[in-house]
Amino acid sequence: MNKLFDIHERIFRFVTRGLKVIPFLPRTIEAKIIIDQYARSLTSVGANDNEADGTSTKNDFLHVCTIVRKELKETRYWLRIIAELYPQLAPRLADLIQESEELIKIISKIIINTKAK
Repeated sequence: MNKLFDIHERIFRFVTRGLKVIPFLPRTIEAKIIIDQYARSLTSVGANDNEADGTSTKNDFLHVCTIVRKELKETRYWLRIIAELYPQLAPRLADLIQESEELIKIISKIIINTKAK
C-alpha cells in the first residue's frame, strides 16, 4: 500500500510530528501539566492504532478504534489549548489540529463501515 494512504503510517507521522512540539513549550507549572496530558493522549493514539491492527475479532477492532478516536479528540483539545495559551506556536499547530480533525473523520468512517459489515 502507498504510504501516503496508509492510515497506520499517517497516524505514526501525526504522533511523531506532535511530539516534536513539546520542546518548544515553556516549563511552567501549568505547561508541565498540559505537556503530560498532551503527550499521553498523543502517544495513546499511535499505541492503540497498532493494537487495533492486531485485533482478532470485529468487536475488539471496533472497541480499540473507538479508543483511537477518543484519544484523537483529546489530543485535538490539548493542541487547541496550547495554541490558545502560546499564540507564537499557533501557526505550527494549525497543521496538527487540521490533521487531527481529518484523522478523526477517517477513523469515524472506519468504525461506521466496520459496523455496517
